[in-house]
Amino acid sequence: MIGKGHSISRTGASIAYGWNQEKEAEVVLKEYLAGDTPEEITEEFKIIQSQNQRCINNTLSFVVSPTIEDGKNLSRKDLGEVARRFLQEMKLTNHQAIAFVHRDKQHTHIHIYVNRISLTGEVYKDNFIGKRSQLAADKVAKELGLTRVREVQKEKLQELNGIRQEIRKIHEKVLGSRPKSLDSYIRQMQEHKVKVIPTINKSNELQGFRFEYKGVNLKASEVHRNMSGNRLIAEISRNRSWTRSIEAPKSLQILDKTVQLSASLTTKIGKELIKGVIKRALDTGIGI
Repeated sequence: MIGKGHSISRTGASIAYGWNQEKEAEVVLKEYLAGDTPEEITEEFKIIQSQNQRCINNTLSFVVSPTIEDGKNLSRKDLGEVARRFLQEMKLTNHQAIAFVHRDKQHTHIHIYVNRISLTGEVYKDNFIGKRSQLAADKVAKELGLTRVREVQKEKLQELNGIRQEIRKIHEKVLGSRPKSLDSYIRQMQEHKVKVIPTINKSNELQGFRFEYKGVNLKASEVHRNMSGNRLIAEISRNRSWTRSIEAPKSLQILDKTVQLSASLTTKIGKELIKGVIKRALDTGIGI
């Protein structure tokens, strides 16, 4: 089971989406709410939210998704219990909340909307809410004997095995042409319909890469462990020079933009460069 979460400002539109009958929506949980329509629920949220006018993103939106197989076997009552336990794990039992199950697709999932302002007027802290949602969903899955996050991810990657192999083959073909820069590598991958997306944080630090191909978006490590950002950058760094430098770059030029490398990524690149020097020495007999 997977959990996702973030704070939002469009309370009414979100609750209306959750209640959408075209998605075969069912209400599986209501906490501290009496309304029977999206408009009534939204007004009840607003009454509590009026206690803190400074909070703009004053509603929390979560999606909790059991696996396809688990979803087929969970009743309305079971899904309500999943939502209830999820709120407990997120420490949101003192907040208005409503949860809907959508069964319009093969993958049954639960939308949960929670008033970010508690019944006593406190604002719920939303820092790292995405990660906390994942952990909460995983704990609930463990408690209820449902398939957990790692198993879901493994299942997903198995389903996408063909796409992953195609991306890897294109990656190896492009690396075989010995690109001298990341921009050159990205451009050549794009020529093969693979979009390479640098992952850059708010501090302008490069964290890694994602690959988008045929509508599928995957982290480099999800495509294959040998395609991690540190290995890619080390490989391209070696293409730029035949020297045995083992100093990892501190910044890089990507798509006409200079980005810094995170400390952890720099360390990993350094290790890959050292491995490359050792391998080259063994291959050529230098130092032996």
